Amino acid sequence: MYPAEIVLPMKAELIDEGFSDLVSATQVNDTLKEAGTTLVVINSVCGCAAGTCRPGVLMAVQNAEKRPSRLVTSFAGFDIEAVNKFREYMLPHPPSSPAIALFKNGELVSMIERHQIEGRPAQVIAQHLISVFNEFCN
Repeated sequence: MYPAEIVLPMKAELIDEGFSDLVSATQVNDTLKEAGTTLVVINSVCGCAAGTCRPGVLMAVQNAEKRPSRLVTSFAGFDIEAVNKFREYMLPHPPSSPAIALFKNGELVSMIERHQIEGRPAQVIAQHLISVFNEFCN
């Protein structure tokens, strides 16, 4: 498990912008049972999370005309119970961190895995997410 002093500032990048921090399996289950769309960011300490994932997600959320009903995040290697529960909902996709998923009415409708984040600029990730929001969000 990563130390809090490393993780908390990285968590704050999303939480300070309106993301709910989910730490338990119960919170994950309750959130995904709600109607509407839920953007899930599995946060990470890796360089691609800081360099492109978090900035790309924030860019998309700030600039999209259509936005998910809920914005949530959990941190891989720190919020272990919540991340493991999210990964059950993300099957058949393998565990990935970082990862960005969109659920609609509890069903996974879009998944962006680490290999689709690494090496891509934040602007490309943002544009892809905006197109996903336009397709699935009201």
